[in-house]
Amino acid sequence: MRRILIVEDDAAAARALSEAVRDLGCAPVVMRSFDDGVTAAGLADFAVVVFDRMLPGGDGVDAIAKIRAGGSTALILVVSALGRAANKIEGLEKGADDYLAKPFDPEELRARLRALLRRQEMTVLDNDLIAFGALEIRMKARTVHVKTEHVPVSPKEFELITYFARNAGQVVTRMQLLEHVWKLHFDPQTNVVDVHVGRLRRKLEAAAGRPVIHTARGEGYIFDPGRGVS
Repeated sequence: MRRILIVEDDAAAARALSEAVRDLGCAPVVMRSFDDGVTAAGLADFAVVVFDRMLPGGDGVDAIAKIRAGGSTALILVVSALGRAANKIEGLEKGADDYLAKPFDPEELRARLRALLRRQEMTVLDNDLIAFGALEIRMKARTVHVKTEHVPVSPKEFELITYFARNAGQVVTRMQLLEHVWKLHFDPQTNVVDVHVGRLRRKLEAAAGRPVIHTARGEGYIFDPGRGVS
């Protein structure tokens, strides 16, 4: 069972966070102060760390660098009543993997945690191999395999799957793909994204025996190789 560290001094918020963690089949560990949270993050293996901002002893976003320096590979979700755009940008720029404003909807909280858990399943070795279970992406060789089967991809499809992999579990919009894969900062009003994603999706599904890239209607795509696997 994966563990999620919750650093939250408000008892009601800590209960709500713990309930969401248990709903996802994970074990919550609750700490009440900045220093206790930083210490706990370095003593155990956590999949995700949830940090409040206004804590006894310090601001949760300032804990991120300390947690990373301590060797933790946990993904970090900041949950805070400081929910203005500037606050979120500050948290993300200081290394948070996600930022959720209070008061939050329990369903949104579970969705954010679920996305982080999916990303945490990604294995990166020697800056070469990115793996999601049987799906392996080799960065240097620029190859994709599912189990032992080689999946032939074009150069652009390889860039696509790499970008998807680094944003696994999150909605990726067409505009994001245009900017990061095609290096376009405007929409050329063509179906170039849909065509390439469609080809890549069919190749991966044929090799994996199930969908790997999913459609988020009206939003974009979600790369989730583990969906549907018990």
